[in-house]
Amino acid sequence: MNEHLNRRKFLTGTVIGTIGMTLINPLESLSRPAAKGKRVGIIGLDTSHSIAFTKMLNADSPDAKYLGYKVVAAYPYGSRTIESSASRIPGYIDQVKPMGVKIVDSIDALLKEVDVVLLETNDGRLHLEQVLPVLKAKKRVFIDKPIAASLEDTLAIFEASKKYNVPLFSASSLRYIKGIEGLEKNKVVGADTYSPCSLEKTHPDLFWYGIHGVETLYTVMGTGCKEVTRVHTEGTDVVVGVWEDGRVGTFRGTRTGKSGYGGTVYTTDGNRPLGPYGGYDPLLVDIIKYFENGTVPVTPDETIEIFTFMEAADESKRQGGKPVKLADVLAKARRG
Repeated sequence: MNEHLNRRKFLTGTVIGTIGMTLINPLESLSRPAAKGKRVGIIGLDTSHSIAFTKMLNADSPDAKYLGYKVVAAYPYGSRTIESSASRIPGYIDQVKPMGVKIVDSIDALLKEVDVVLLETNDGRLHLEQVLPVLKAKKRVFIDKPIAASLEDTLAIFEASKKYNVPLFSASSLRYIKGIEGLEKNKVVGADTYSPCSLEKTHPDLFWYGIHGVETLYTVMGTGCKEVTRVHTEGTDVVVGVWEDGRVGTFRGTRTGKSGYGGTVYTTDGNRPLGPYGGYDPLLVDIIKYFENGTVPVTPDETIEIFTFMEAADESKRQGGKPVKLADVLAKARRG
């Protein structure tokens, strides 16, 4: 009888212990500190990108290619005036907290907790102001699209990067669209790309969302565009760029019909489709590599030209569709 009771106690204890481990282990995994040098901070919980990156880095078993980096803290603001962005913040705070992310009340407080920064604020108008303390603290930082809400601020951000000797980069995840793999740029003779192009009154037209398709265009064409012409209607934008070597690249931004991302790249070996969208993983891998070694996968010159292209497209719209030279737009921005 005693032997039977002892066996029941043993089995009961084992079951309870197993249940306890099941309940406790996930909490323990969240509380494990990130390794020194691999603590990631987020500025801006007003975009789904913040949630996507945190889920990938803070997973119970994160992919080894993320090299142990983990999001440990976040400053949630973020846009306070663009309603579609600001309204997300409370819900996104609730989503990242269970993933082990500490919410702080200032960028200065964030910088005390982290080694590197993802500047995710959806509102590009805030990026120059928000990135300066990060650069002054000598911390590597990725700035999500758009890098800024003006060409002037884009130039100022890269000047600050030089001043504080902290390289940085910005990119759309559409830079990694399917079809890019193995493409030999020296064989590219032209390209057409497309993406959604919703407008936001606080940003130049293409900066807000059209940048996705424009960056896809630049990924395959490279730099060297000299002139753009834009056709604008309520539902569509078409921007035609002429490169210095005579190649032509076009971007089509849509606000009607079913949205999507893609295009066609024309090469000396034939036409090649671009798409579908490949997700955030390839971009995050490049961000982690940059955090590790400080080498940027997208040069400042390319990013500056992308934003000059988009500003020139706005100027073409203002002039009723006339061709606008990128050099003139860039010179004006440099003069301030």
